[in-house]
Amino acid sequence: MSLSYSIWPVVLTTYNLPPWICMKAEYLMLSLLIPGLQSPGKDMDVFLRPLIDELKELWVHGLDTRDAAYENGVFRMRVVLLWTVNDFPARSSLSGWSGQGYRACPTCNEDTPSMRVIGKTAYFGHRCFLPSNHHWRSNLQFDGRTERKRPPRRFSTTDILEQLHRVKTSIPGKHPNYEGVKQKRGDDELNWRKKSIFYELPYWATIELKHNLDVMHIKKNVCDSLLRTLLADPHKSKDTDNARRDLAKLGIRHELHLFKDGNKLMKPAADYTFSEANRRKFCRFIISVKFPDGFASNMSKKVAQNDSRLLGLKSHDCHVIMQRLLLVGCRSLVTKNIWSTIVELCTFFKQLCASTVNVSDMVEAQKQLVLILCKLERIFPPAFFDIMIHLVLHLPEEAILSGPVHMRWMYPFERYLKRLKDYVRNATKPEGSIAEGYVVDEALAFCSRYFDDVETRFNRPDMNDDGIHPTRQLSVFESQCKPLGKQSYVELDNNDRDKAEFYILNNSPELEPYLKMQAPEVTTELLSLSSKMNMVVSSYPACIVNGVRFITHDRDVRLRTQNSGVSVPGTGQEMFYGQLQEILEFSYLNGFSVVLFRCKWFKCDSKHMVTENNITSIDINGEAYKDDQFILASQAKHVFYVADPSRGPNWCVVQHVKHLTNASRHVTDDSSFLNDADEVELSDEEDESVEEYADEETDVENDIDTEEDDDDRSYHASDSD
Repeated sequence: MSLSYSIWPVVLTTYNLPPWICMKAEYLMLSLLIPGLQSPGKDMDVFLRPLIDELKELWVHGLDTRDAAYENGVFRMRVVLLWTVNDFPARSSLSGWSGQGYRACPTCNEDTPSMRVIGKTAYFGHRCFLPSNHHWRSNLQFDGRTERKRPPRRFSTTDILEQLHRVKTSIPGKHPNYEGVKQKRGDDELNWRKKSIFYELPYWATIELKHNLDVMHIKKNVCDSLLRTLLADPHKSKDTDNARRDLAKLGIRHELHLFKDGNKLMKPAADYTFSEANRRKFCRFIISVKFPDGFASNMSKKVAQNDSRLLGLKSHDCHVIMQRLLLVGCRSLVTKNIWSTIVELCTFFKQLCASTVNVSDMVEAQKQLVLILCKLERIFPPAFFDIMIHLVLHLPEEAILSGPVHMRWMYPFERYLKRLKDYVRNATKPEGSIAEGYVVDEALAFCSRYFDDVETRFNRPDMNDDGIHPTRQLSVFESQCKPLGKQSYVELDNNDRDKAEFYILNNSPELEPYLKMQAPEVTTELLSLSSKMNMVVSSYPACIVNGVRFITHDRDVRLRTQNSGVSVPGTGQEMFYGQLQEILEFSYLNGFSVVLFRCKWFKCDSKHMVTENNITSIDINGEAYKDDQFILASQAKHVFYVADPSRGPNWCVVQHVKHLTNASRHVTDDSSFLNDADEVELSDEEDESVEEYADEETDVENDIDTEEDDDDRSYHASDSD
């Protein structure tokens, strides 16, 4: 399909479903398909009319629904629209608040901090969010002035309604009364272009969070701006000649001003851009990165042939770079002040994208973000700050109101849009192709639920599914795996066999009663464990344990993925890191077996392992615990290693991977690999997304979310490039 042809699917998802399925494609509902050729813009409400009428009917009158849990049980179901999920340009069409101009921020409203620079609007001046007595307010290094503005006001739902009452009623399309010309807004209308059709819903005016800021697109745009400026991209960098002229106009950072050398206009090198040699170092670092199987795309294909730029980065690529690579790759390439600011920004995104969030952490992150943005203003020119940089400031506030972002971002919907595009068989009639394909797919999905003996999308095992292993009385016999690759047989010497047998017995807590002579009768498993294991053991090049794929290091070095990193916790708070060398299966009597990993362990003392800013670097050249190499397969945690250019060729940064246990694999959303930050608790009393609405006749309320988008694009709103 041509990118100039814009189709707008309106997709509904039901939040009453369990969180691990409500974002899957099989449970999304394509309610509307707004046809192209062009975007409907502010006339979006014309196409949303059928959906709004049905939502009003489902809220006011409800719908009799049968409850399968009770015989002849019927209840009145009502539906409430929680919020919309969309990118920033689509938000303007839905909400009616324009995302361009001096008041582009929908949260700051008419108090949006902005200024005019050459050729664009910059959203600069975040010192106004600082306390009135903060010393940065009087610092002239930001924009050459003292900041005296108060923080932007927080507009309540009542204030928003009062603003909408001043908006003139607009007629959709090029109505003859308007003579087919664009109408200029009055000063009292602010950035409102219309009153959204959603306000016809009885409850909509009282919802505090109506339209979500999409974290996926915001993070991608922030990542693109940082990378293009750091790498001095000749076409997309924010450090342009006009940006330097802005500095001269403001009278700040004289060392960065343009100057003439004869007939040539010279631009001094800035400390926030890499030199040519450093650009190549950073790109070679990106090429060297190897991710675990299914974790991310092959980053080496994103580097230009001259090793100086990154091209074709997708949204998830930017997600991984911001949370995993940027803070490691640029540590030795920029000054410590710039690097620490980038680390703080990347750490915030990692905290925000966790599968659970803590309200107190988000409150603290809100305060820290003000300082981070102020630090960025001291580093980059004002032209760097487009609306996407500013919107980062409001992400913690929305997380407090509506919970974790993985239930509100665009990743599941973008994947669903890819499925809709695949329905197109007739390029001249894409709407009809999508409609027919959707109906057929829904019918097949419905029928497949009744085929128990046929593999369907609902019962198909995962790629790394190792099956369900039987429960044993002795926990060591539960250390099983799904072997991959060719099986070979290894005969261990007596020394290695004794070490393996000692480790198995030492990690069997069920043997304690027998050692104290307080145990009941001898079981079959105990009899098998007390017998000598076979001298010949099975060896495999790869296996799957608890849904995680492990590959031995000698085979892993030949692949573009990395699955040989392992870690185990110690008795205290320490962690031990190493590489998987062998996968061994020891056989016992009566068909019992134990799977052990033989690992090469790295030295973890203060000389060989350093932690700075939550970044753990380890020297992989040294080897420790040569006499204690075995662990149970069920004890291994998956990690991968990224080269640390700042410390030397033998140093790597440890990157932890979130594990999905057998129990949690069925209670995790489809993009669990995206939620790779550490989990923290969410306070029950704070876990409220919108205000609850009581009704005497309401028995069950069905919460629905809507999403609109036309393709997977990145946006630099109010930006000349």
